[in-house]
Amino acid sequence: MNKLNRKETPAIKDPIHYSFQLKPYTHYLLANGIPVYSIHAGSQEVLQIELVYSAGNCFEKKKGLAAATNFLLKNGTSTLNAFQLNEAFEYYGAYCNRSCYNETAMITLHTLSKHVVKMLPLLKVMLSDSLFLPEELEIYKQNSKQRLKVNKQKADFVATRLIDSYIYGSEHPYGVYTEPEDLDAITVEDCRQFYNDHYLKGHCKIFVCGNLPDNMSLMLNEVFGKLQNVISPLALPDMQATPAQEKKYRIENDPKAVQGAIRIASPFPNRHHPDFQKVIVLNTLFGGFFGSRLMSNIREIKGYTYGIYSYLQNHLQQSAWVISTEAGKKVCEATINEVYLEMKALRENTIEEEELLLVRNYMLGNILGELDGPFHLMAKWKNILLNNLDENYFYDSVETIKTVTATELQTLAVKYMQPELFYELVVY
Repeated sequence: MNKLNRKETPAIKDPIHYSFQLKPYTHYLLANGIPVYSIHAGSQEVLQIELVYSAGNCFEKKKGLAAATNFLLKNGTSTLNAFQLNEAFEYYGAYCNRSCYNETAMITLHTLSKHVVKMLPLLKVMLSDSLFLPEELEIYKQNSKQRLKVNKQKADFVATRLIDSYIYGSEHPYGVYTEPEDLDAITVEDCRQFYNDHYLKGHCKIFVCGNLPDNMSLMLNEVFGKLQNVISPLALPDMQATPAQEKKYRIENDPKAVQGAIRIASPFPNRHHPDFQKVIVLNTLFGGFFGSRLMSNIREIKGYTYGIYSYLQNHLQQSAWVISTEAGKKVCEATINEVYLEMKALRENTIEEEELLLVRNYMLGNILGELDGPFHLMAKWKNILLNNLDENYFYDSVETIKTVTATELQTLAVKYMQPELFYELVVY
């Protein structure tokens, strides 16, 4: 064994020279056909279980119904009321969360490995015996409406809702947003029907990771293998986008506002498009990290904002390229102009290799972080699998980061970074 010489500075190795390996998952089916994706890793005695249902807002018939149903799963069964159910998780130091997205809804459990035998039956009761009591729905409505009232006073919240409605259409699942009257229209019967259709008789995937007991697969099969399950995922409804005709919007939300929320966004293909991975590199250089061109110009040089970022939305179907920031009311228009000037610079000038190397190392360094620990590993796999991709997508993305050329990025900038393609919104 070589002894470290602490008088010599260790050699520095850039991430671009690393070889990346995505730890594989174990895949198996429960007795009822529910697919399980499992990663056994980590030294800490903790694990995570995620149940992913085809129960997102694209399946709802009333606005806000999918989110309400998902939230109320933890608010009472025939044997445990909401307080008792939450107390049962907390007694063992476990944390059970639920979340609802456009296509999917999730139940996530974090627990000590030694307590999983106690937590799985509790999780099953919660998922298979929810009552959706009228008083719990009323509390949910009141809290949601109050939270909505507060959020609608924030320009940033309003801007995020509106820009999606302009890009996709106000009736599209990606562009729809809930108003107080929509929450009032939700009934207990609506929740119970949605629960029956999309949870009790719905399609489910299970992702489990961490320091797993040896009999984890047997325990999962014993608890969840007898539930009803639709083998094939539900077909997504028609989600044809209907973008707004007008491209520029200025909206006064608060007459006393001293700053405005800016959104500049353009429709963009999803992860299956051949340009997507290269555009991720271009976006990172443009506005995807603290050292990006947008940040260097608009924050560091101009001082218009504390932070400005651009990103590609992670949707399963259509997507969008979004620039997001908040700036002083008097400099909002100047900020937008600087964004377009940075787009122009990328269209007209070749990126210097030193700057591109910085971006490569930053992106690959991030990937190294995403491969650290079982929870991060599973998050990476879950994103790949839910987007109907495979491990080749991961290795292709790493190769793209390492090899994409400045000329290729300039060509993509010419193709996608044209101001006339972007919707432009300022909410004061």
